[in-house]
Amino acid sequence: MDQSLGYLREILAGYTENDTMGKRIFDKISNRDYATEGKFVEDLTQAESNYLNRVLVDAIKYAKQEQDDERAHQLNEVYELLFI
Repeated sequence: MDQSLGYLREILAGYTENDTMGKRIFDKISNRDYATEGKFVEDLTQAESNYLNRVLVDAIKYAKQEQDDERAHQLNEVYELLFI
């Protein structure tokens, strides 16, 4: 699994209990074999992209606060692809 998607899946794990959209995206990452984060983003619906847009902003901000530059960078790669 692509490292960026691994970080994203880890974040979404916290959104699976009470959030159907978070669970749906988590399951998508977990059950499909995406070679790149680009392939993953291409497979998202507009609603899923909008959801990740909100989640990733907070996740990237948190990674930067924790000085986890690698995580922030990897998550930012997915975030940027949402707008291409």
